Amino acid sequence: MLDDRDEIERIFREEHGRVVASLARRFGDLDIAEEAAAEALLVAVERWPVDGVPPNPGGWLTTTAGNRAIDRIRRASKSDAKHRQAAMLHDDTPHAPTGPVTDDRLRLMFTCCHPALAPEARVALTLRMLGGLTVPEIAAAFLVSESTMGQRITRAKRKIKDAGIPFRVPDAEDLPARVHGVLAVLYLVFNEGYLATAGDEPARADLTAEAIRLGRQLHELMPEEPEITGLLALMLLTEARRASRFAGGELVPLGEQDRGGWDRALIAEGHDLVRQCLALGRPGQYQLMAAVNAVHTDAPTVADTDWAQVAALYGQLEAVAPSPLVTLNRAVAVAELDGPGVALATVDRLVVETPVLASYHAFHATRADLLRRLGRSAEAREAYDAAIAATANEAERAYLARRRRTLAG
Repeated sequence: MLDDRDEIERIFREEHGRVVASLARRFGDLDIAEEAAAEALLVAVERWPVDGVPPNPGGWLTTTAGNRAIDRIRRASKSDAKHRQAAMLHDDTPHAPTGPVTDDRLRLMFTCCHPALAPEARVALTLRMLGGLTVPEIAAAFLVSESTMGQRITRAKRKIKDAGIPFRVPDAEDLPARVHGVLAVLYLVFNEGYLATAGDEPARADLTAEAIRLGRQLHELMPEEPEITGLLALMLLTEARRASRFAGGELVPLGEQDRGGWDRALIAEGHDLVRQCLALGRPGQYQLMAAVNAVHTDAPTVADTDWAQVAALYGQLEAVAPSPLVTLNRAVAVAELDGPGVALATVDRLVVETPVLASYHAFHATRADLLRRLGRSAEAREAYDAAIAATANEAERAYLARRRRTLAG
């Protein structure tokens, strides 16, 4: 028996992507697929506490959602053609070949990252369908408003429907054109697990574990692609610090973490992957971020960190994949080399150039720390208040509040 609705919803989140993508391929309509999947969840909430969890929850949800979708089509049917479309859903012909990607979820990510969609749209849509992320979480990852992201996902669905883009399992020759979208999805899913946007838990180990699992699958599938190797290295080196990242209900920043608690096996594996990337000589976004993390995890103490190398790597990253967040991170390294005043000038200039940063908690937290180090306590206090207001992660809020309390005056 299963009485906990939270546990039912957890199972549903794990299976949601597979259910929706399966229905979308059969219907060619994402809206119907998502609505039917949601109805299947309601049925599960009613029946599973009585009947128990079925042996194959994903299959049960897919079948139930499919039946609900058929009912929807029949109710909305205005012609015999609609009835024929519903009848086709009972086709008992064997499933199509899976293609070169054997993992169900990874294959669906490749299926959804269709090159006919704009890069950001395909990533956002895949995160919504398969990544287990909500619209607010996806909006936070892209530094846009929730309404803007909702509209972006809606437009992507409409384009798929209007253009008749098929949910076809990709062949081997399709993979290179889609792999960067899949990498972006895995990276953002991992990030949400690393520091949750909201919720009771400050981090979501289920998301980081799934992103790493799929990263390993992808690396086995395309070992010659250095960005795949780089992303896997980045995730492993970041995950290695998980046990030291929270204590007493607070976030513990990198400089304060107990490095003895880091997972040395994951660090060794990540460093080996970074060396593989360097040997190829084709630097990319994820490889450079992995190299930054390799520098941090190579230092026995924060004082031993090679900040010049960190700043140089972020400089390369700005050239390869420029973004305000890269510049913000580079400013943190610059503060260690040239002082907080130089870094603060960069940060203040950055928000003028990219006003959306004003809604991003890490911007205010970085600025607050720089102001604190400069002895500008009143301004630092305001920046900490802004950072606290901009995050719903309780562990991060607790850390920021503690730092605010240490200010003079």
